[in-house]
Amino acid sequence: MTVTEATPLASAKAGGSMRPSAIAVYAALIAGVVAVALLAVTVGAAGIPLPRLAAALGLNIAGADSALLARDELVLWSIRIPRIAIAGMMGGLLALSGAIMQGLFRNPLADPALVGVSSGGAFAAASAIVISDSAWGASFRFMQLELLPVAAFAGSLLTTTILYKIASREGRTSVAIFLLAGLAIAAIANAGIGLLVFVADDRQLRDITFWLLGSLSGATWPKAVMVAPVALLAVLAIPLIARGLDVLVLGEAEAFHTGIDVERLKKISIVMISAMTGVAVSICGVVGFVGIVVPHLLRMVIGPGHRLLLPASVFLGAILLILADTIARVLAAPAEVPIGILTAALGAPFFLFILLRQRKLIAS
Repeated sequence: MTVTEATPLASAKAGGSMRPSAIAVYAALIAGVVAVALLAVTVGAAGIPLPRLAAALGLNIAGADSALLARDELVLWSIRIPRIAIAGMMGGLLALSGAIMQGLFRNPLADPALVGVSSGGAFAAASAIVISDSAWGASFRFMQLELLPVAAFAGSLLTTTILYKIASREGRTSVAIFLLAGLAIAAIANAGIGLLVFVADDRQLRDITFWLLGSLSGATWPKAVMVAPVALLAVLAIPLIARGLDVLVLGEAEAFHTGIDVERLKKISIVMISAMTGVAVSICGVVGFVGIVVPHLLRMVIGPGHRLLLPASVFLGAILLILADTIARVLAAPAEVPIGILTAALGAPFFLFILLRQRKLIAS
């Protein structure tokens, strides 16, 4: 057994009695979601103070200024709430996909971006930006806003299909080949993005750069409605894979002998990872490190058991991305800092911390 395989089991034994109960952890996470959502509602370039928030939510408040009330209702229901909803769902999906991937590969450094799904979606989105702004794409210009997320999702889906075809043979899926093929496809997609950046004009280059850095500025109710079924299906699928991921840490042969259908587990996990990452890229662009940071923070608190880890990752991922998006909105208001910059600023040092920790474990 490798160090990375043994680490979750060792951490489960060390200090397990000192861990807080699952009820306490989930209560804290739910309270955290409510707190950051309330913060996100009230702050921003068009802030809505708490005294005016109740009126904007439709409660009868005596003496409310009608002009301010109309403005607050417009900001709240048309901009702020759909953006918070999408940020929460995107954060939950990215964190859940990271937790599943780390359990599937039995590697704490695994991340959804490694399989190339994010890069495939980003390449398709960059292509849509350049093509729709050219003479050849003039006929698609009327639906340019809708074309971008559709192209990103199609690129992610195509990448997933290619990866699955490469990694599957005679009904069996090789996780190692899937990961290596993902790295190769990510390199190809990044080369294509580099070519598009080279040929793009100044305006196209700004659009591509902003997309690659990640943003939730285009959040709308239709997009929230589009994401909600994917998020619901992902949460409902957690019980199907949680126990299997717990046993898989011992190795595929050992998991098979305990009665786990390893191939079915890998197929469900791969489809979930690809779908969740593809949806996230199609809505908010490339946002990295959420899938690495969230599962590790939770393992320090509740341990490596996926029955608790996976649902908790959804909540903490939502908290992290809502908070990051709120900071992105207010840090340089009225302009917005791309959210990918903030998640990278938090995630990259944490990633280095994990690498150093793994090096010490290997040395010992």
